[in-house]
Amino acid sequence: MSEIPAFAEQPLPAWKRAVLKVGSSLLADDGGLSPRNAQHLAAFVEACQQQGREVVIVSSGAVAAGRAMLHASPRPGAAMAERQALAALGQARLMAFWQGFFARPVAQVLLTHDDVRNRRRYLNAQATLRELLRCGALPIVNENDTVSVDELKLGDNDTLGAIVAALIDADALFIATDIDGLYDADPRTTPGARPMRIVTDPGDNILAMAGGAGSSVGTGGMRTKILAAQRAGAAGIDTVLFNGTREAVSQALADNRLIGTRFVAARSRVAARKHWLRHAPVDAGAAIVIDAGAAAALIERGASLLPIGVADAQGEFRRGDLVEIVLVESMRADGGRTQCIARGVSQYSAADIRRIARRQSHEIESILGYNYGENIVHRDDLSLHASHPNEAADV
Repeated sequence: MSEIPAFAEQPLPAWKRAVLKVGSSLLADDGGLSPRNAQHLAAFVEACQQQGREVVIVSSGAVAAGRAMLHASPRPGAAMAERQALAALGQARLMAFWQGFFARPVAQVLLTHDDVRNRRRYLNAQATLRELLRCGALPIVNENDTVSVDELKLGDNDTLGAIVAALIDADALFIATDIDGLYDADPRTTPGARPMRIVTDPGDNILAMAGGAGSSVGTGGMRTKILAAQRAGAAGIDTVLFNGTREAVSQALADNRLIGTRFVAARSRVAARKHWLRHAPVDAGAAIVIDAGAAAALIERGASLLPIGVADAQGEFRRGDLVEIVLVESMRADGGRTQCIARGVSQYSAADIRRIARRQSHEIESILGYNYGENIVHRDDLSLHASHPNEAADV
């Protein structure tokens, strides 16, 4: 077979926060988990941390680690309960494995699709990951394979990587695999297959180039990686595919140099988020009423909405719902309103907001008995009305 063509180096845009997805094919061997590839991937993460950047790892390998602990061979058609038991055994080993590469603490975060479908659980997971990053810990995310039957059948941590990237508002999704990147045909069987360094539209034509799973250990193939890139791209997040078996490639990534494939999002992360905030449906009547001072802080200073500036809540909505933000001066006697200045995701329910309106943020817990943070609406979850010039570029 002719030599497979190599990828030329290309620069990466600057980024501050990213997800690194590491598959089983890079971690597992006959004896369980091998440090061979993990060592330089961990060095990449540590280098980024030293540069003031944040990385969350999405790691496969729990089932492989559990199987090695029992010295069991994979059985064709093994019962789901067996695979779940192996995941339960191996998850602790997987966490200890990663902790061995870092002086700072690593934190286990297990997610299911229910955690991202249910808005309140989504916000709780988001808040946990943000706090872990704030305090300098390294989150290691995996699917909760012990109880998540559907997720274990899919076995797709590429998709989980894209979900987590959107969850933490990442700038990039890095997918470490055992191949150099995406080619326009299978380079192992097609002479003349060409490297694809940049993909601007990972649509059906790109999916058609994808083959099946290339590893007997992992469960994902190139198709799942392209689908993950599509999902991340919809949130305005670039996806980077690189060979995680090559130390020099990982070292180059820490210097914003890519030897692999970059899937470019169609729009910026901020623009994608703002578009959703502007155009997603809002329940009729759901609104937070604010005073002029709070409105000025939102419009002129790009601030988050604090309870001290809130006058009331209209309608009934839950934590995590998208609501309108309106000026108290625009309220009519009949309960209607004439001016919506913004939309945003509320961190508190309507009932909670009525109790903490006009109060200081530090009083929230003493009033409610719990605290979801000092903001009613965080700036990252808020979009000003299109008539405000500060938001014109986000349409």
